[in-house]
Amino acid sequence: MTAATIPQTPGGSAGYRRRHARRATLVGALAVALLASLVLDIVSGPSGLGYADLLRVLLHPDTASRIDRVIVWDVRLPQALMAVLVGAALGLAGAEMQTVLNNPLASPFTLGVSSAAAFGAALAIVLGVGLPGVPVAWLVPANAFVFALASVVLLYLLARWRGFGVESLVLFGIALVFAFNALVALLQFVASQDTLQQLVFWTLGSLARASWDTLGLLALALAILLPWSMRQSWALTALTLGETRARSFGVDVARLRRFSLLRISLLTALSVAFVGTIGFIGLIAPHIARQLVGDDHRLLLPGSVLAGALILSLASVAGKTLIPGVLIPVGIVTALVGIPLFMLIVARTRGEQS
Repeated sequence: MTAATIPQTPGGSAGYRRRHARRATLVGALAVALLASLVLDIVSGPSGLGYADLLRVLLHPDTASRIDRVIVWDVRLPQALMAVLVGAALGLAGAEMQTVLNNPLASPFTLGVSSAAAFGAALAIVLGVGLPGVPVAWLVPANAFVFALASVVLLYLLARWRGFGVESLVLFGIALVFAFNALVALLQFVASQDTLQQLVFWTLGSLARASWDTLGLLALALAILLPWSMRQSWALTALTLGETRARSFGVDVARLRRFSLLRISLLTALSVAFVGTIGFIGLIAPHIARQLVGDDHRLLLPGSVLAGALILSLASVAGKTLIPGVLIPVGIVTALVGIPLFMLIVARTRGEQS
C-alpha cells in the first residue's frame, strides 16, 4: 500500500500542501504542550520543589540534596513519564480501534481487555493466584497482562471466524466486560478488608506504582508498535472510506483488522497491568486529534499519541493539585473529565447520523 494507491483531494495541489503543513504544525504544538505539561507534572506536589531545584537535580545531581534527588528520580520523574507513556499507548490504541471497528465510540476497553486484566489482578491480590515462578512484586501486573492477552487471543480467533463481523466482535467484547466485572465483584465480596482495599485502589488507576523497570517495558513496546502502526497508516486511512473502497485499493481488510487488534490489545494490556484501569483516554484522544488533523492517519496516529499523553499528564497534575496534600488517582480524574466529553461525542455522533 503506497500513497499513490489512495486518491488525495486535491492531489499534490498547493492547497493540499498548505493544509497538510498546517496540520503538521498542530501536531508539533501538541508535542510542545506535552513537554510543558511533563515539566509541570515533575515540579507539582506537596514537597515544594521548584523549577530551579528540578534543573539542579537533573543537570547537577551532585549539588542537590539527597531528598531532592529521591523525590525527582525515584518518585516524580517515573510517575510523570509513566503518565506520558500510558496516555500515548491508550491514545494510539483508541485511534486504531475506532478505525478498524468503524465506531467513533470505540475505545481499548470496548473489547473487555481492561476488565480481563482487572480480573487477573484481582486473582493475584485476593487469592494470591498467579503464574508459578513470578516474583511477588510482579505477580499483579503479570496476572493482569496474561488475562488481558488471553482475552485478546479469544477475540483474535473470533475475528478469524468466517461470518464473525465487526458488530459481533463489539457485542462479544461488551459481553466480556460484564462477565469479568461480575467475577471481579465476586472476588471483592469474598476478599478480606486489607485485600479489598488493595483491589479497589488498583482498579481506580494510579501512577504510584511506576518504576524504571515498568517504564522500560512500556517504552520498548511503544518503540516497536508505533512504527508498525505508522507503516499501516495508508491502509488505515483507506479503511475510513469503507471496507469496499479499501479492498479496491488492495487492502487486505481482514488481515489489517487482526493485526490492529493485536497492537491495540498489547498496548492496553501493558498499560492496565502497570497502572490499573484508566478510562476515556483511548476514547477522547483520537477525537481531539481528528478535530485538529483530520482522518489522514499519517498525522492522526501521532496526534492521538500526543493527545493521549497530554491528557493523562494533565490529569496527573490535576490529581496532585486539586486538593492540597491529597494525591487523587488519575483514573478518577480522567473519569470526571471524560464523562462530559463522552456525552458531547455521543451528541455529535447522533447529530451527524440524523
